[in-house]
Amino acid sequence: MTAALHLAGVDDIERLLPLVAAYHELEGVEKDDASRRAAVMPLLEGSPHGAVWLVGLRRAPVGYVAVSFGWSIEFGGMDGIVDEFFIRENVRGRGMGSEVLASLQATLAAAGLKALHFEAGRRNAAARTFYERRGFLLREGYHLMSWRAPDQG
Repeated sequence: MTAALHLAGVDDIERLLPLVAAYHELEGVEKDDASRRAAVMPLLEGSPHGAVWLVGLRRAPVGYVAVSFGWSIEFGGMDGIVDEFFIRENVRGRGMGSEVLASLQATLAAAGLKALHFEAGRRNAAARTFYERRGFLLREGYHLMSWRAPDQG
């Protein structure tokens, strides 16, 4: 099993969508296939707002990681948020996630990224421990707060 990362493109949509659906099921995200496709496709088409990488063999990926990009005055440049990170359950626990994140951190830092963030549920101690081992720190005194635009149609 390889933890290789492959930048996903439009041709990867049919391999990616089942992984996204599996992640959404695991996390309780309620989206239909058409909504998932509409959300992912701009990233596969080269949007500057984010990217998706397939994990494992390109023809048979075992996971994916999606990063959204922004700009931070505090961190002095481009930053990113790990929006979704999923490895199939049957291959977890073999160090692939750590390899993927280390490779992703190195790749993004070389491209000029100044900070990478993630969000985990308060009860998801395993995710927090995983990210802490990769150098992520809890920012005391900060809480991620979100506003959601009403559906436009």
